[in-house]
Amino acid sequence: MKVLLRRNISKLGKIGDVVDVEPGYARNYLIPRHLAAPPTKANLQAVEAEKQKYAEELARQKTELQAKAAVLAGKEISIYARANQEGNLYGSVGPAQICATLAAEGIFLEPENIALDSPIQRLDKYDVVVEFAEDAKATIHVWVLPVHDSESDERPAEDAEAAADQTRGDQETVENGEESS
Repeated sequence: MKVLLRRNISKLGKIGDVVDVEPGYARNYLIPRHLAAPPTKANLQAVEAEKQKYAEELARQKTELQAKAAVLAGKEISIYARANQEGNLYGSVGPAQICATLAAEGIFLEPENIALDSPIQRLDKYDVVVEFAEDAKATIHVWVLPVHDSESDERPAEDAEAAADQTRGDQETVENGEESS
């Protein structure tokens, strides 16, 4: 069955294309959702007008996305993660963490916009591409830094020993009758 597409449909065609689809797909999905119409002269003219509006809307969106990419270009963010002494993360940093960090700074993105080949698994500086559209991209710099819980993690035995010595010294002072006021 031939139908005239009223919207862009991936793997099928673009707005204004006349495509051949299965009758059930056209009757049950495309036509009821106003994604396609029968290819009559009146529908062809209506779709041309829709195509014009769509092109104008697309140009407006493209301008907005390019402006957003320009604001984001070169931005540096820091993400803190737990890591071992060699710099390997215990987990990984992915698009969701990058989006959350940017959201804390007032920049809201979808994780789908972050182009990472694989999750970040080491402490370092990474250049991450943010893709809004084919021609609206920005590169941000992501610093993955270690979390510093406290210095006691580095020397737990020494701190425990110093605390025990202090406690023993306090006990000896009290036993000798020397009370501190």
